[in-house]
Amino acid sequence: MTGMGRLSGVILAAAGLLICGIAGAFLLSGISAGRVSTPGAILGFGLAMVVVLPLVGGGVFLAVRGRQEATEYAQVAKQKKVLNMVLAQGQVRIAEVALELGATRDQVEDDVRDLVGKGLFSGAINWKDGILYSREASKMKQDQKCPNCGGQLQLAGKGVIKCPFCGSEVFLSQ
Repeated sequence: MTGMGRLSGVILAAAGLLICGIAGAFLLSGISAGRVSTPGAILGFGLAMVVVLPLVGGGVFLAVRGRQEATEYAQVAKQKKVLNMVLAQGQVRIAEVALELGATRDQVEDDVRDLVGKGLFSGAINWKDGILYSREASKMKQDQKCPNCGGQLQLAGKGVIKCPFCGSEVFLSQ
């Protein structure tokens, strides 16, 4: 879908440039043959620009927007893969996720934080050891035990419970 926006933009811009070229060639041939005066050619070129500029401008806009959408789609696909890895394995090391995605640990951590912020990840994260845990939010609320060390969890913020023993953070979806 995003490729269509970029392709449409390129086609519109090319059509605008083609129309500009045809109009310019037509007007120059009219001037050289003596059928069109210079002021008439300038007026004709100005009128052609009324059609050409919106086509080229719209084409450039669609091409740039299509590129942005492709980048956003790639980011969403990467985050979906992170979630699927955690859900499928129950727990996964951030280093393994980074290796699988061809990303750095910092990029994966940023993706996880983004998923937490969007309310899409509920589970536990041991930042120090770099482990992501998949847990049901209701189970975490009931037993209040750290999935990493078994210690008693403490409320650390809205939707965040922290283990004072190992530093793991448990994120609960609303």
